[in-house]
Amino acid sequence: MTVEIGEKAPEFTLPTNGNGSVTLSALKGKKVVLYFYPKDDTSGCTAEACGFRDAFPDYGGTGSVVIGISKDSVASHDKFKKKHELPFILASDAGSDVCEKYGVWVEKKHVRAQVYGHRALHVPDR
Repeated sequence: MTVEIGEKAPEFTLPTNGNGSVTLSALKGKKVVLYFYPKDDTSGCTAEACGFRDAFPDYGGTGSVVIGISKDSVASHDKFKKKHELPFILASDAGSDVCEKYGVWVEKKHVRAQVYGHRALHVPDR
């Protein structure tokens, strides 16, 4: 399944860094940026997260809520967030249910193996 422009964003509740949780519907009325990434502390995912961190003052000025989602554990997110001073929420989708609802957990052919994952950005509108 893939979320198309104009479709309602699939609802979710996920555990987050700091032993919290985030529910999409609880953010209704706020600007939300969801970014999906394959794994904490890999070179590409770190660069992406740090890019969001560095641009966060721009997002924060608009009142936007940025949420990074991967299959990593909350403990992994806690370490990743602290190590790179990430000022936004990291949510754990260990079972990949949300990734699958958004169509971002897909098979990719890699040089040495078949791997799963995908980088994707969604900005739900309500």
